[in-house]
Amino acid sequence: MGNLLKVLTCTDLEQEPNFFLDFENARPTEAEREVWLEVDVVLQDARGILDELQAYKGAGKEIREAIQNPNDELLQDHAWAAVVPLVGKLKKFYQFSQRLEASLRSLLGALTSESYDEPTQHLEREQALAKQFAEILHFTLRFDELKMINPAIQNDFSYYRRTLSRMRINNQPADGENEVNNELANRISLFYADATPMLKTLSDGTTNSSEDTVSFCCGHWSSVNPLRLPSHPVGASPKSSKIDNKNLPIENTTDCLSTMASVCRVMLETPEYRSRFTSEDTVSFCLRVMVGVIILYDYVHPVGAFAKSSKIDMKGCIKVLKDQPPGSVDGLLNALRYTTKHLNDESTNKTIRMMLQ
Repeated sequence: MGNLLKVLTCTDLEQEPNFFLDFENARPTEAEREVWLEVDVVLQDARGILDELQAYKGAGKEIREAIQNPNDELLQDHAWAAVVPLVGKLKKFYQFSQRLEASLRSLLGALTSESYDEPTQHLEREQALAKQFAEILHFTLRFDELKMINPAIQNDFSYYRRTLSRMRINNQPADGENEVNNELANRISLFYADATPMLKTLSDGTTNSSEDTVSFCCGHWSSVNPLRLPSHPVGASPKSSKIDNKNLPIENTTDCLSTMASVCRVMLETPEYRSRFTSEDTVSFCLRVMVGVIILYDYVHPVGAFAKSSKIDMKGCIKVLKDQPPGSVDGLLNALRYTTKHLNDESTNKTIRMMLQ
């Protein structure tokens, strides 16, 4: 009766998708293969990036000793030698974020193309690409979680920049200077200054906010904002891309995101679908993807995921999270509380705000 009432009284939320997205076994069709292969090259490197980030210990001890003994050249050299290779890792993580952004844009170009009329059709019939989209979001949340609990990242890079500046002023040779030039250092510094750098990279790339503006009024788009995709996806030659120079309206993107959130929620709350997952890891994956999609939607959509006009059933998604075993999804609930953009807006439903308290 509750579901029937929701359908009968629904205004902004369209009838929810009802199909099983096979996160465990999806394989690319011939039509998906080109984009899938391009993105797979990037995703193959994602696990190694997370492993390196998780193992990142920093050079805190060496930096403290150097700062406490500014006249001890041996300790200065020791700290510099410790920091330079770490900055190489931070540079690698930053460069990977650019590759990941390009991959996401390629996927969104495919999943919102005119080959199908509705986002539901794309996700149901292009499940291998939908799975890759989910894997990118899963990686993004995990990367940002690891970054937030590791203050050594920003401390190391700040020390590197200060020391490099001092060396230049004193005309001292710097063996690690070629690792990161000044322009790149500025970009990397801004990247790590954000609490959730990988999410910000993806959301900025998705909205293309530096080039376009969007007008939204009374729950409707008053102008189409083209998301300018790369001339060709990462790793591909310009001639090989099927989505060259495609202008993607931002509303297509938000529709794709809201549909993915609905698909995840329906699978998690429907026993018939949930029982088809062969591993609890897949359940955790689906929960994380649902939250990742909500957060990205909240950044991309002008009024966010929590407004009445949102196409995401936030109450339903939060209920699914709270129905999980105690303590198992605290990190995901905290992600909704602290890394979203619009939760504290006046337009946010009070019930939703209370559910997340």
